[in-house]
Amino acid sequence: MPAATPLADTAAAPPTAKPSARQTWRALYAHVRPHRPAVAFGALCALIGAATGLAQPLAAKELVDRLANDGSVAGVLLVLTALVVLGTAIDAFGQYVLERTAESVVRAARRSLVVRLLRLRVPEIERTQPGDLMSRVTSDTTLLHQVTTRSVVAAMTGGLTLLATVAMMALMDPVLLGVTLGVIVLIGSSLTLVMPRISRATKQAQEAVGAISTVLERAFGAFRTVKASGAERREAASVEAAVDDAWRHGVRSAKWQSLAWSSIGLSVQVSFLAVLGVGGARVASGAISVSTLVAFLLYLFYLIDPISQLVEAASQYQVGSAAIARIGEAERLEVEPEPMPVPVPGPGNGPKASPASVAFENVTFRYREGLPLVHHGVSFAVPGGGMTAFVGPSGAGKTTVFGLLERFYDATGGRVLVDGRDVRDWPLHELRAAIGYVEQDAPVLAGTLRENLLFAAPGATDDAIREVLVRTRLTALVERLPEGLDSIVGHRGNTLSGGERQRVAIARALLRRPRLLLLDEATSQLDAVNELALRDAVSEAARETTVLVVAHRLSTVTLADRIVVMDAGRVRAVGTHAELVARDALYAELAATQLLASST
Repeated sequence: MPAATPLADTAAAPPTAKPSARQTWRALYAHVRPHRPAVAFGALCALIGAATGLAQPLAAKELVDRLANDGSVAGVLLVLTALVVLGTAIDAFGQYVLERTAESVVRAARRSLVVRLLRLRVPEIERTQPGDLMSRVTSDTTLLHQVTTRSVVAAMTGGLTLLATVAMMALMDPVLLGVTLGVIVLIGSSLTLVMPRISRATKQAQEAVGAISTVLERAFGAFRTVKASGAERREAASVEAAVDDAWRHGVRSAKWQSLAWSSIGLSVQVSFLAVLGVGGARVASGAISVSTLVAFLLYLFYLIDPISQLVEAASQYQVGSAAIARIGEAERLEVEPEPMPVPVPGPGNGPKASPASVAFENVTFRYREGLPLVHHGVSFAVPGGGMTAFVGPSGAGKTTVFGLLERFYDATGGRVLVDGRDVRDWPLHELRAAIGYVEQDAPVLAGTLRENLLFAAPGATDDAIREVLVRTRLTALVERLPEGLDSIVGHRGNTLSGGERQRVAIARALLRRPRLLLLDEATSQLDAVNELALRDAVSEAARETTVLVVAHRLSTVTLADRIVVMDAGRVRAVGTHAELVARDALYAELAATQLLASST
């Protein structure tokens, strides 16, 4: 027997855990690493542009000296012009490379996150708001745009340019440099208090955006219910509250970022006044020349750019760290193993597989720690082939049987066996490839009718599609639709009736030709005529595969080869309809009322 396949390849982390700076930089580097050549090239262009800028004050000093000595200035003007044009062109090309790389980083992050979210374990999805997960894919990944490329490059080039500028200013006049740095450090120290507030406000704003998506997803997911309940104003109020929350946190973040930028301008302006006063005195005393003061003032103004780059990098890092934290939370949710491609049986796709057997051996189960048990020692055996019906009151644990077979959940105790093999020992992709599953609400996905039918069996032939359409009495629907199989069925199949959606879901499962077919109240919304036809189709399928059905209609239950009666998470009795009517009081009562309650 092969070793058990681990269902999750990573442990879930608390969503409130804030990553350290080291963890944030490590995650940031992971996003940038595949694009290192492009980022390096963009950084090189930025450094070349910065170098041409550093040469400009020297050219200006030479220009002033020649003017003072009545020398020729044509050559100096030509060099100065060439430096400006060349620096601008190189810097512009480097910015384009970085912007393109940033878009590539966002694309890669979104693709990776989407693939991972689609592999989430079912319990994780049930504990998480889908709207919030969607905002992490759409909104949070967008914030990676600046921080992963321009911010990183700005920090590097800005730092190097700042050091080079300071070195040139030191060569010009160390006294004026001391005045400049003293003012800048004094005023700029306030930034150390501002940056953490930017990060905190941005993270709160992004969480509020996730709340907006969550509320909208809830409203659109039950749109008719919202309208029928007259709840439009209440739902709008919920969205508005989330929007206002996002606005408040966004304004708070903008306030702190504005303060950071204002500090830069203030420090440079005060430095200029201080240098102008001290520098004028030094020119008057003969300590430095006028051209030196002019060049120093140009360097002082040039100092604005690298300082701005560093502040922008720090600000964007705080914004990006909030996004990285939220993306990391999603990435730490438990996922299933990477799915492997498995050929789906079908006409012309290989020999017909034999029906699967199913057994539960003293199975206990709870949905998560702290909740009561749903199954209390459930045991039963179903041989390959034929139809087995599960009946019982609401909450008896019937639907949970199917969830354990599909391994949406793992049993807390006992064993769930398919073909005598514990489902935890099956490779997950092989297990699910052998099963066809029709859920209670028979979901139909947005898209065409053909896409829905082929969703579980993408390789099915046209002949197989026509056959299953006849078996599920969908031919009239196809003929009625304007584009036939290629007609759009709307969001969640809202252009179809409830009965049509159920038949589409059953057709989709039958087209898969599974070894084990799970039908969870699959005929609850069908009229008598279509139910009779579907019963015939299910009975026909039961001759080729193992069919397990949760049913509350007596007409479906009586066709079963065996019936499992469940009550309060236990198997109460197993037998045929006639046997159970005679010896089980609960089943006899349910049969007498013609109503077998649906499960939850």
